[in-house]
Amino acid sequence: MQVERWNFEQDGPLSEQSLRRKLEGLGYRVSRYIYPPGTYFPMHAHAVDKIDAVVSGHFRITMGAEEVLLGAGDAVYVPSGVEHSAEVVGEDAVASLDAVKNDS
Repeated sequence: MQVERWNFEQDGPLSEQSLRRKLEGLGYRVSRYIYPPGTYFPMHAHAVDKIDAVVSGHFRITMGAEEVLLGAGDAVYVPSGVEHSAEVVGEDAVASLDAVKNDS
């Protein structure tokens, strides 16, 4: 699983706007979502390459036998056709940026 953590020295202070700019700079269209505590997405796949990035809260992503807990500034690459699940972990909602490749 390809996970990228926010790098303060390289990327500067973390904010929703700076995370959005970074994703857009990589050629992605970005949408913002808020997922309340208890939200769970069972195994599914997408027809496009995506990046799921976390602005706040904690999001657990599972792909195959791999599992990662994402926090603020973390992003995971979700290739087209790869089955994965996601769930909000903890008492706080997750603010997420959902990024889809512009050429998709």
